[in-house]
Amino acid sequence: MKGSGKGEARSSGGSEGAPGVGSPAALVASGAALTPFERVQRVRARSWVLQILYAWESQVPRLPLEEAMEGVFRIRRVAPERETLVRRHMRHLAEHMEEIDRTIQDAMDNWRLDRLSRVDRSVLRLAVAELLFAEDVPQKVAIQEGVRLAGQYGGEESHRFVNGVLDAIYRAARRDGPARSE
Repeated sequence: MKGSGKGEARSSGGSEGAPGVGSPAALVASGAALTPFERVQRVRARSWVLQILYAWESQVPRLPLEEAMEGVFRIRRVAPERETLVRRHMRHLAEHMEEIDRTIQDAMDNWRLDRLSRVDRSVLRLAVAELLFAEDVPQKVAIQEGVRLAGQYGGEESHRFVNGVLDAIYRAARRDGPARSE
């Protein structure tokens, strides 16, 4: 996002994607920056999403994504501010998982999605969901946060690998479609 340079745009808690003042898209366009508290909530919500995705991938048989999320919420205490963000991410993932996986697969040379570690696959899925579907998250922030999560939770080279895949997706999206906020 050009303008404030302070990271993500502020979410008003209003209707997702609804046009007008206070909507995520309007806030991105206005350059409204998140407060430090809001940034921390988003960072921690991403960590929860990563944990849910990892748990979901570990299940045999695999339950629907929403059930995996509810299972985590039953046994773990998640702050209400974060739960709202987690649910939004999980909704994007559940609704668009095939497109997200296809986008990741198309960006990887000589790799198959099922060969990645669960952590790397989960980080990529979350970051791509933000890149493609979270209009209130600048794309460069989605990449930065994906790389941070990979460095924090993945293997020694995960952050480099995730950065390369996300950069390829970002460049392809900018080349092929209308630009979103950076």
